[in-house]
Amino acid sequence: MRFIFSLLLLLTFCSTSFAANLAIIIDDIGYRQTDEAVLQLPKDITLSVLPHTPLGKKLAFEAYNKGHEIMLHLPMQALSGNTLGPGGLTNDMSEQQIKNEIESAFNNIPFAQGANNHMGSLLTQLDVPMKWVMEELKNKQAYFVDSYTTKYSKAGKQAKFVGVPILYRQVFLDNNVEYDALEKQFKQIIDQTKRKGTLVAIAHPYPETISFLRKNLARLKQNGINLVHTSALISVEIAKTYPTSLHQTLR
Repeated sequence: MRFIFSLLLLLTFCSTSFAANLAIIIDDIGYRQTDEAVLQLPKDITLSVLPHTPLGKKLAFEAYNKGHEIMLHLPMQALSGNTLGPGGLTNDMSEQQIKNEIESAFNNIPFAQGANNHMGSLLTQLDVPMKWVMEELKNKQAYFVDSYTTKYSKAGKQAKFVGVPILYRQVFLDNNVEYDALEKQFKQIIDQTKRKGTLVAIAHPYPETISFLRKNLARLKQNGINLVHTSALISVEIAKTYPTSLHQTLR
């Protein structure tokens, strides 16, 4: 699969010791001119881009060329009824409609290795539509990150049933973009990553967030935390679970 190369790079140290590894995903990218500021962030930040947006394809190309990992930010129906925008997946769609929309989204956003849900507090609760989503992601050899906008999400259940690698968002950095709030969440990210060994955090391309990250990302290394692409984090989780058989499989 597309993340196997990252797995091979990490395998040497994963079999003996596990550093703390953090994936930070910036999503909601594609609509605003200010979104271009994500290109100022280090290449180890993963960027998740909304399909069929004015800047989405352009930013995906530019970010990939700078070394960022690209994800697809799939709009999914929310309980709030918020407008989804183009490419949105809803509970009244047929299997073929959902799979066609995902196919179109991947065609629109180049280099996407995985996907996460934009909103989705309604759709991710539904077994059947999420099974269709996972089947199409498996067809694309893509992983899924559950943004976890509802505790009733069935994304993990269906991903495991279909065979799609999955991770879960554990911390949102910037629900509040006041500096003190960002600092509180960043400290939580550091503490949880050190305690758990791996962590997925999601943030957004707000000017305040970009500025905060540029000033504070160096603190991760000071705390013994590696900032890694999301696919590499999946690789670490696989290696932690199957350290011996993995060597045998990849020989």
